[in-house]
Amino acid sequence: MNRPAAAPSQATRPRLRILDEDDDDPVLSTINLIDVFLVVIGMLLIAVINNPMNPFSDDKLTIIRNEGQPNMEIITKDGQKITRFKASGASGEGDGEKAGTAYRMKDGTMVYVPTAKP
Repeated sequence: MNRPAAAPSQATRPRLRILDEDDDDPVLSTINLIDVFLVVIGMLLIAVINNPMNPFSDDKLTIIRNEGQPNMEIITKDGQKITRFKASGASGEGDGEKAGTAYRMKDGTMVYVPTAKP
């Protein structure tokens, strides 16, 4: 009687297990999700700090939105105080005196020349 050759014992056969016993624990996947959320929160904090209108900075800043349009808006930030000026589309008028002349150069830059005081 011929007997088939015995299968190699488990001690000599290499283990090709993909998952160990502790790899199928559902708590581990929850911890991985928490790690992902912490990274996202960190990225959002960096974005807030790099924003020029950061409420935590004491810088002076002026932003002009929709320049030259009827709905133009000027936003100024001086420390913690933020002020918004909206264009009404009307020409300005009032009491005052001419302070100088502004010239637009061919390259698009503006030059202001103050008038001499008499």
